[in-house]
Amino acid sequence: MVSILGVGMTACNRRDMTMEEMAMQAVSSALRDAELDARDIHLVVFGNALAGKLLDQGCVRAQSYLVNAGLDRAGMINVDNSCASGSSALHVAYNSVQADEAPVLVVGAEKMWTGDRDTTIAAIEDALTAAERPELRETVGSHASGSVFMGFNAQWANTQLKERGTTIEEIAATAAKAHNLGVENPTAQHGKPVTVEEVLKSRVIADPLTRLMCSSFTDGAAAMVLGNSNSSAYPRIVTNILRSGTGQLEYHDRLSDTIQEVWKISGMEHSDIDVLELHDATSAEELYALEALGYFEPGEAGRAVLAGDTLPTGSAVCVNPSGGLVARGHPIGATGIFQVIELVHQVTGRAGTRQRANARYGMAVNTGGIVYGDAAATSITIIERP
Repeated sequence: MVSILGVGMTACNRRDMTMEEMAMQAVSSALRDAELDARDIHLVVFGNALAGKLLDQGCVRAQSYLVNAGLDRAGMINVDNSCASGSSALHVAYNSVQADEAPVLVVGAEKMWTGDRDTTIAAIEDALTAAERPELRETVGSHASGSVFMGFNAQWANTQLKERGTTIEEIAATAAKAHNLGVENPTAQHGKPVTVEEVLKSRVIADPLTRLMCSSFTDGAAAMVLGNSNSSAYPRIVTNILRSGTGQLEYHDRLSDTIQEVWKISGMEHSDIDVLELHDATSAEELYALEALGYFEPGEAGRAVLAGDTLPTGSAVCVNPSGGLVARGHPIGATGIFQVIELVHQVTGRAGTRQRANARYGMAVNTGGIVYGDAAATSITIIERP
């Protein structure tokens, strides 16, 4: 039985820390929370996507950034899987713990603020196949932000508006929800309350998406200690799967396909999940993903948000109480671990004013990269309260 023995993370609202400082802080906090020493760890799995291009550290990233962490008895594995780097590292760690009782440290860290916006965007777009990249930059990326990924999200948002019955006001309300929940999260990147009107009036990034509907560059690190424990003192991982796209399915169809596999493996169903942390690169994507995952019929997710159903106090599944990628932030190599840590806080009753009452099961859905219109990596993790 794989349990989460301890967690730690940095705040996402700072730009002044180095990668080493962030990684060290997250690791120290996780080890302290687990009441373990660094020498108790025999394996470290480190998720990071951008250090090769942005920090000139293309290899041995864990070894470089954790050189002073006292982990001299641990082997280190580095994982780069775009925005799913952290959740992919978790997948490796999860399988290692299943095979061995020794505790494993899983870390995700990313420094995206370097002062060179164009270089950061180019590094992110390594998550597209090299063969597709030039044409996509000329077509899908031909808008104000210049980002292919925001271009894809704009296309999906327009599909929602034109074909699924979603309204721009519902997307704006979803963004306002995220930012207002970010106010309740002391580690969130964006902690200022906003109104629907402010969201609609903010600068257009890729029509119809405005600035306040979109996630932004974020620095941050998160860490967890996993162990093979039968103790009822720790949250346990019920299911953890990772699937890669091949271009055979559309991005959201891949989500639909993967969640069906999760229900089959776990023996659970939608109504069992109390809290859902999902990959809202934009607020429109939060709604599309909710429908692709089967929580709402096409066009109904936005109405549920307007009704307050997806809030911690709502009648449906609680969605992104952390503020999600839009408000908590999206340090891409660490996002998947940040999501699971929020679930740990929820199922252990440590989420403060954003707590979902009596949360028993939490699910994290994290994706990374796009390959010929398909999600390059999709990770889904379900955890259960102690």
